[in-house]
Amino acid sequence: MKPITAERGEAAGGIARTASIRWGLAGLALSMLLPSLGTSIANVALPTLAQAFGAPFQAIQWVVLAYLLAITTLIVGVGRLGDIAGRRRLLLAGIVVFSAASVLCGAAPTLPLLIAARAAQGLGAAVMMALSMAFVGETVPKERTGSAMGLLGTMSAIGTAIGPSLGGVLIAGLGWPAIFLLNVPLGVLAFVLARRYLSVDRRVPETGRGRFDLMGTLLLALTLGAYALAMTIGRGDFGTLNIALLLAAALGVGLFVRVEAKAASPLISLAMFRDPPLRAGLATSALVSTVVMTTLVVGPFYLARALGLDPAGVGFVMSIGPAVVALTGVPAGRLTDRFGAQRVTLVGLVGMIGGCALLSALPATLGIAGYVAPLVAVTGGYALFQTANNTGVMADVPQDRRGVLSGMLNLSRSLGLVTGASVMGAVFALASGARDVAAAHPEAVAGAMRITFAVAALLIVAALVLAVGVRRRPAQGLRKPTMS
Repeated sequence: MKPITAERGEAAGGIARTASIRWGLAGLALSMLLPSLGTSIANVALPTLAQAFGAPFQAIQWVVLAYLLAITTLIVGVGRLGDIAGRRRLLLAGIVVFSAASVLCGAAPTLPLLIAARAAQGLGAAVMMALSMAFVGETVPKERTGSAMGLLGTMSAIGTAIGPSLGGVLIAGLGWPAIFLLNVPLGVLAFVLARRYLSVDRRVPETGRGRFDLMGTLLLALTLGAYALAMTIGRGDFGTLNIALLLAAALGVGLFVRVEAKAASPLISLAMFRDPPLRAGLATSALVSTVVMTTLVVGPFYLARALGLDPAGVGFVMSIGPAVVALTGVPAGRLTDRFGAQRVTLVGLVGMIGGCALLSALPATLGIAGYVAPLVAVTGGYALFQTANNTGVMADVPQDRRGVLSGMLNLSRSLGLVTGASVMGAVFALASGARDVAAAHPEAVAGAMRITFAVAALLIVAALVLAVGVRRRPAQGLRKPTMS
């Protein structure tokens, strides 16, 4: 038998480790909350900012675009930099950059300075998003990975859900700078928790460290920037500039693949894509995110024009989707830990197909209930999918590739959201048959929504085929050999 003092010591050590894990997760959760809050809270301020700076919408929209472009173009590069230089060190730096940029945003005297500060804030957000997910594997036991991923997904959804309402309250009470300055105390808390409770970076001999692929990082950033701009400029109305940007993005992809094939220490090892589960995980994430954005793009027009809701009613119904994701995230993680990532992924995709099919089939005569019930199925299925897919993709990833792979997961989601806003918005506008959807006849809007969600259902069917195909060939999903 062990001495009583030894048993007490072990028990105390176990309690301390549990507390450390919880506080470490709290730091990671805040690091996921702040970037999503930074996206959603700024949208509601655009009219106020336009009035404050006396600028047109075409200029004011760069307050949002600069932030999103910084995240999209840099998230893979900063993930890889964390693998090389140390994830804890870089995460702390990212929190500092995000918080300092938030101060600059709140104090910006001119619109160009505000846009520049928002780009810097996006850099910090990219670091926080990429490395928070990468840290899960070394913060919690493997059997609790799904629960931790679910918590991070929940915090991201909460940031998206509360941003518009919180921003409205802050602007009304304290003015627009408050929506940026709010991040400072939260950033300080995230920094303290991360510094105190996250594991210290392990020292790696110089000979064992990869070299940072600067050329590959620049090429990827330029390529992603061209694609994102092509998808956002013109709001789905593709012109000469959009086509030129898409051609530039296609050229960038070719150059990037060529450079990476010759690089001694590539940003993204092309051998990674020989792994079927990884390919399927990234592709399905992009497809599913495209459909999620469809609910955000199409929903307001349908609720206002077809169902006749006022702005307050539209805002309330639109908040239901993020609320469902927030409530489903943690249970989805527990289900993933219990039943496995593949099963929960498939269940989530089936739920999304059912919700999209109902949104396409149900008539507008059923009113709000006919919209909300399928929306709950879509967003609940999304929460299940996202948690399980992230857990499955990040499982068994070598230590030196967690950051870049986490960045790629976040990138696939971002590209899906950008594509959904543009392409699915264009599908909706084309299906309505009206030059201005905001002034289209209610029946035309209802018909356009049914067509758009029929297309969305087909996209999720494609994602399901990819997921099932991987499940039928588990022997090919040898993770470590293909990523070394």
